[in-house]
Amino acid sequence: MTLPKTSQNSSSSKKAKGLSLGQGRLQQRKPIAVVDIGSNSVRQVIYEGQTRAPAVLFNEKILCGLGEGLVATGKLNEVAVERALRALRRFVALQRQTHVDQVHILATAAARDAKNGPDFIDQVRKITGNDVELLTGEMEAWYSGLGIKSGFHKPSGIAGDLGGGSLELIGIDRNPGEGITLPLGGLRLRELAEGSIDEAKKIAQEHIRQSSVEWPGEERTFFAVGGTWRSLGKLHIANHDYPLAAVHDYEIDAEEMLRFCEKVAAKDGNDISGMGAVSKNRRELLPYGAAVLAEIIQRYEPTKIAMSSLGVREGFLYSRLSKREQKKDSLLVAARDLSILRARSPKHCVELAEWTGLAFAELGVVETENERRYRLAACYLADIGWRAHPDFRAQQALEVISNAGFVGINHEGRAYLAIASYHRYQGLSSKVGEPKIADLAGSDVKKKARLLSALFRVLYLFSASTSGVLPKIKLRWTKDNKADLILPNELADLWGERPAERVKQLSKESCFDISVVVEE
Repeated sequence: MTLPKTSQNSSSSKKAKGLSLGQGRLQQRKPIAVVDIGSNSVRQVIYEGQTRAPAVLFNEKILCGLGEGLVATGKLNEVAVERALRALRRFVALQRQTHVDQVHILATAAARDAKNGPDFIDQVRKITGNDVELLTGEMEAWYSGLGIKSGFHKPSGIAGDLGGGSLELIGIDRNPGEGITLPLGGLRLRELAEGSIDEAKKIAQEHIRQSSVEWPGEERTFFAVGGTWRSLGKLHIANHDYPLAAVHDYEIDAEEMLRFCEKVAAKDGNDISGMGAVSKNRRELLPYGAAVLAEIIQRYEPTKIAMSSLGVREGFLYSRLSKREQKKDSLLVAARDLSILRARSPKHCVELAEWTGLAFAELGVVETENERRYRLAACYLADIGWRAHPDFRAQQALEVISNAGFVGINHEGRAYLAIASYHRYQGLSSKVGEPKIADLAGSDVKKKARLLSALFRVLYLFSASTSGVLPKIKLRWTKDNKADLILPNELADLWGERPAERVKQLSKESCFDISVVVEE
């Protein structure tokens, strides 16, 4: 497949004079902008740089409705075109202001299907000074599949990207397969059905029942991409009083989601509890998105639905990474970045990750692949709350971890990170209780996260978040359920009442009788 060309932003081809990045920015990265011209929305996302886990510097969308009336007229809506071009002028100004280094402009269903699409694309080129990549339906599906690859850890299943003009479906496992495109985007479906949900269901059924995308592996997860389906996920979260608002990697049993979709498609939106979580601009198309997802569930019979915040834009960026970068773990990259920006000593965080891995092995703690990833990420994030007042560090760290834009981690994984960080500051006594997000973790995951926090509470008293100390301290299993925490003589003076209390706490969490030994 031929990749789109890279466009250099003329405003930032030379380093801007006087540009000073704050300490909250990674200095070596050059901003990159992706403009996504869709059938319903026109959006610009400016990322901090081209990395495995790109942070968003600026994100803005305008729901222009370019595809409104396309079925009847064959043309882009004239009012929507003017709104889109106005938005693009603003986007160009924002690119200059934020010193964007590269600009990529992608256009999808409405622009490729409309008679006046070529004229519109020419105007976009003139305004932006950049090439526009007009994606075919197959390319849309491919990039959506890569978006799932970039945002989930080893995903396997079928990805569906519901836009305003089209629906793309593609199987994804090690690599995306061959994708298909269907004329079932929200705006188009509403127009084809002349505003009738019943008719929309029939149209969706006709197209989806005739479609054929193979499940690429044993996993039968359907990854739902696109603004309408994200809104459906937000509604489900709010409707069920779920303890975490993050929609990415929110998983719902397929049968439960089918019932919910049928409910959304059948009722007035105002009758559904939690509708306030959905923006008013998205509510009109929600029943159509629900009708399409219901048909997909019945046709393809997935076991679960996983909501995705990543799609074509992120897949496009992922496609431009080297193979080496693509193989990196997005969660660990993002956690390391945050550690660099907010920890007192990022090197100490790395030492903490290495030390706790050895400690878990010595104590006989067996980790799954994902649990190991969560532990490493928790170590990188263990010191991000240090600037807060001691009374509020636990809550601040909990809020950051619960709401950070991490990908490559499911909600149980977020619970692991939250539990480890919360108890690292708040303590582990029974009177402390658990954060609400802990409800998302199984008992074994909770136990490992609490053990990790107990280790944090001991080790930080010895290291004071200074690198070079932890490698000198050893944990050694001796016999039965006994272990020694060994301090070299040079660190003997660090032993005291506070560490003794924490070691006692660690013994309780680990179910080991841990003694402290000073080694001559």
